[in-house]
Formats: sequence, C-alpha cells, structure tokens
Amino acid sequence: MASDKKDYYETLGVSKTASDDEIKSAFRKLAKKYHPDNKSTGDEKKFKEVGEAYAVLSDANKRKQYDQFGHAAFDGASGGGYGGAGGFSGFSTEDIDLESIFRDFFGGNPFGSSSRSSSRSSRGEDTLVRINLDFEEAIAGCKKSITLSLNETCKKCNGAGGFDPITCKTCGGTGRIIIEQRSLFGVYQTQSVCRDCMGTGKVFKETCSDCHGTGLIKENKEIVVTVPAGVDTGYQLRISGKGAAGKNGGPNGDIYLEFNVKPHELFVRQEEDIYLEVPLTITEAILGCKKIVPTIYNNIEVDVAPGTQNGTKVRIKGKGVVIPNTSRKGDMYIIYNVIIPNKLSSKEKSLVKELETLDLENASEFKKFKKYVK
Repeated sequence: MASDKKDYYETLGVSKTASDDEIKSAFRKLAKKYHPDNKSTGDEKKFKEVGEAYAVLSDANKRKQYDQFGHAAFDGASGGGYGGAGGFSGFSTEDIDLESIFRDFFGGNPFGSSSRSSSRSSRGEDTLVRINLDFEEAIAGCKKSITLSLNETCKKCNGAGGFDPITCKTCGGTGRIIIEQRSLFGVYQTQSVCRDCMGTGKVFKETCSDCHGTGLIKENKEIVVTVPAGVDTGYQLRISGKGAAGKNGGPNGDIYLEFNVKPHELFVRQEEDIYLEVPLTITEAILGCKKIVPTIYNNIEVDVAPGTQNGTKVRIKGKGVVIPNTSRKGDMYIIYNVIIPNKLSSKEKSLVKELETLDLENASEFKKFKKYVK
C-alpha cells in the first residue's frame, strides 16, 4: 500500500524545500552507495527506493502532486483517469526505469558488469499542455480539440533506427566498453555504454533516412479532450498512454492537461462556491422586494427582506460549481449592494427629505454613535 511507503524526502535525506540540485546530489550519493553491483554497500531494495523517490521529486509536476496528496497521488495511476479536485493521479511507480536514471547520471555502471541490457524498452516522455477555457466552458464542461507534436514510432523502420543489423565491432556485441584508468591507488576499470551502438550490441548497415537512426519521428497528432464540469485554473487532467512513443517497444507516455480559466464579469468563483454582488435601490432595501437573480445555471427569484443592509450576505444552497467527477455542488452567496444615487432632481431631493421624518434617531446604531460625539 502507498501509505506504508517511506516519505520520499526522508528516503533521499533532504528537506521538503530542497532545491533541484540538492535532490540530484542526494540521489547521486545514495544511488552509488546502494547500487546492487556495489559489492561493499549494495542493497537492491534501497536502490529501488531512492530511485523511486528521485523519479517523483525530480519532476516538477509529480513533486507538486506528492506535496499535496502524498503517496495517494499515485494510487491506481496506471489505470489512468482523472485525479481528485484540483489534482491528478500522476504516474505508476512501476514505470520507473532505474537503470536508465542511473545511466543518465553516470554514463554507465561504475561497479562492473550488469545483467541488465541498455537496449531494454523505455517508456515515452510525458507531455504537458496548457489549455485556456472560458468561464462557462469550465463550469459546464466541454470538448476541446488540441494538436500536439509528439514522437511517434518510425513506420519505415518500425522503430529500429535502421536496416540489416550486424554485431558492433567496438564492443563485440556486449553493448558496453571497459575503460582502464590509473590512479595513486592502482589501476581500476570502469564500464560504460558503447557509443557506437548505444548499448544495443548491434549497428546497422543502413541508417533509416526518415528517423536518422533514432527510431522516432515527430508527427502532429490531433486529439479531442472531454473537459469535466467544474475544472478551475491549475486543475490538471491526465490522458493515459496518449503521449510520446516509447523506445524499443516501450509504452507511450501520458499527456497532462493544465487549465487556465478566464474570469467572469459578474460571477466570482472561490473553489466550488460562487459569489454574486446584487445591486438594490434604496426603496428595495428599505421596503423589501422580490428580485430576479442570475446563477451559473438559470435565473431564480429571491425574497429581499425589508430593511436589508448594504453588504448583507445570503446563501443559496447548491447553486455553486460542480466538484469535478462527482455529483456534489458548492453554494452561491448573494451580497447585496445598496446603491446611493449621487445625482438627484429637485423632485427627488424633495422625496428624500421626507425620509427625515422617519424615527431613525432612536435606532441603537445612532445612539451608540452619538455617545462619543463631543
């Protein structure tokens, strides 16, 4: 269970405010220490733990989700789908290629031979796309068509990178070369990936002209995205397996969509609640009235109580935003704004003067105020 796992920051021995460089440095040190081929301190279990921690904390999106939701952010991630409110289920820890991460750091295995082949398949890269939405589109949900430029498996060579493979003469088909170096302590050997065959042990008589030996080509890809009702700025959505193609038959990466919602000229959103300022005339506030008020769904009629004060807030239950991928809704809050006219005709001034006959001087607010007037 994810809840049984050790905290990733604790695993790497860094603080939660650690910089990218501090995280890389901590991983470098621990990966060397626990690599299974390190005969003195190797520990495969711990090596996997530090690799998993680094895979999450070195990725800005995954780290953000981990900081917010902990290990639960990645529960069931391999099944795809949407995340919780304001988030997403990021990735599957089963997708982590520890040897690939290790090679990126050290250019090979510094401890000797390894049974793992560098020609193994690897997962494609994830892609982040930012999408602008109108307020109404975010509230109601919608479909969006997006065009992406992604790595796809080369059709000409089926991802191989070339034709007529032969054994690499540089490494003799092992995919690795051994380099001897002298130091004050004697001669020692290091092993690295063969640069001629990139660790596959094979080279091609003919390189593919379409992909230039990479096995991948850039293609424009159009997909239609269903945006769930209730998303807000910063909300991220994962589309599983629709990202860049993997290498050597590896699975595709994922596409992450991050939304930016334009503000509305009337409604103000705060998480799942909606706030609306409703103007009232002086007479409406004094006498009370029935008022037609818009919501994000339809118009409703509300009763304005006699004597309503400026700034009075009224809750309308269930007229807020749908919480994404649920049937629950927030609430709507009406805030009354009593409008005081700044230009009056002679007749209007005369009518207002008549209001002075109202017995307001004995109201508690006036009494409290006059108590301190010298």
